[in-house]
Amino acid sequence: MTFSLSKARGTLAATVPLLLSAGGALAQEAAEAAAEAAPAATPVLNTGDTAWMLVSSVLVLMMLVPGLALFYGGLVRKKNVLAVLMQSMFGAGLLSILWVVVGYSLAFAEGNPFFGGFSKVLLAGITPDSLTGTIPEYVFVMFQMTFAIITPVIILGGPADRMKFSSAMVFLAVWLVLAYAPMAHMVWGPGGYLMGDGILDFAGGTVVHINSGIAGLVAAILVGKRAGIGTENLAPHNLVLTMVGGALLWVGWFGFNAGSALAAGGVAGIAMINTQIATAAAVVSWSVAEWIIRGKPSLLGACSGALAGLVVITPACGFVTVNGALIMGLVAGPVCYWGVSGLKKMFGYDDALDVFGVHGLGGILGAVLTGVFAVSAIGGAGKSGLLDGNPAQVLLQVKGVLITLVWSGVVSAVALKLIDLTMGLRVSKETEVEGLDLALHGETIHD
Repeated sequence: MTFSLSKARGTLAATVPLLLSAGGALAQEAAEAAAEAAPAATPVLNTGDTAWMLVSSVLVLMMLVPGLALFYGGLVRKKNVLAVLMQSMFGAGLLSILWVVVGYSLAFAEGNPFFGGFSKVLLAGITPDSLTGTIPEYVFVMFQMTFAIITPVIILGGPADRMKFSSAMVFLAVWLVLAYAPMAHMVWGPGGYLMGDGILDFAGGTVVHINSGIAGLVAAILVGKRAGIGTENLAPHNLVLTMVGGALLWVGWFGFNAGSALAAGGVAGIAMINTQIATAAAVVSWSVAEWIIRGKPSLLGACSGALAGLVVITPACGFVTVNGALIMGLVAGPVCYWGVSGLKKMFGYDDALDVFGVHGLGGILGAVLTGVFAVSAIGGAGKSGLLDGNPAQVLLQVKGVLITLVWSGVVSAVALKLIDLTMGLRVSKETEVEGLDLALHGETIHD
């Protein structure tokens, strides 16, 4: 009897854990099945996020009109300043219309890995209740529109002082559709090729800066050098305008970078402080480099350094620590200073307002350094770089750079060649000597 009872107890002791284990497994399977069967959580509007994105949209719009317009306007000669302002003003209008008509759909509608579809042409299917994340989709459309209208206008700094207004506007329209929208889709759009590869670009290092930088270089080369370069004084006519424009760009860039979090939270906070510290560091490092090489630090150098820092931190601002941002800014200053002096002299091109030296080279530097300094503690799981144990990210970033350079470079070259064959790219020599303000727009600045 004693033996039988002991045996029964042993059998029970062995059986209970098995039953519990089986029950746990069944419970886990049931929970997983329920999770799969349950519908995805419905997005909910967040008024705080919406308010921040409305403000961010206004800040980025301010970066073009009046920010970039004044920055460029002060850098050209007095006889061409109104032409530059007109390019920015008319460009903002033209590109806004194109974005609503077709650009947004090509960038953010479902499509293939390279182009979005046409399902959202003229914003079809979007209502006041439609959401992107926690904000109204109309607000997302507006925020992305501000990126889409400033990026093409950046290009015009390359061929400044000698490109036809009509040809420039046609080029911007074509470029928005065939270069900007596809790059935005590849990096940020649903099913985008570069996003799928794991390439990191928080706020537009590839989409905005490398994209426009290489296009500005191609345009500068194909339009040809300015008349009188090397023999005439082509110095900026008003650095006060450039400083005011540069300051507006600096302030507006918080909408550009922190706004790309698409929410008012910790990610926006780290993007904002990283933007500030990288920009500050680049102002100092550019100015010191110029001071050492030329013997004097200049206001133009400080303004250019600020822009270089803003460009370099753009792809990284939501992925790196403040220390990483500081280092990136310190590197940005002297590298971009070399880009607008040594690199340009080495190859002999006439990039009038240094679009490639700052936006192109700075964008390349920022994209690659994102692969070095990104940390998962900031950007989240899967978003780490070389210093965080993922050296392969650097190669991915280089791949993104090369694809952007080739895509935008080819699109820009073909579009400009076709425009040159049909409309002509460059103003006449007489117009260039007289000045674009009077010849193209019938206006002049009076003292």
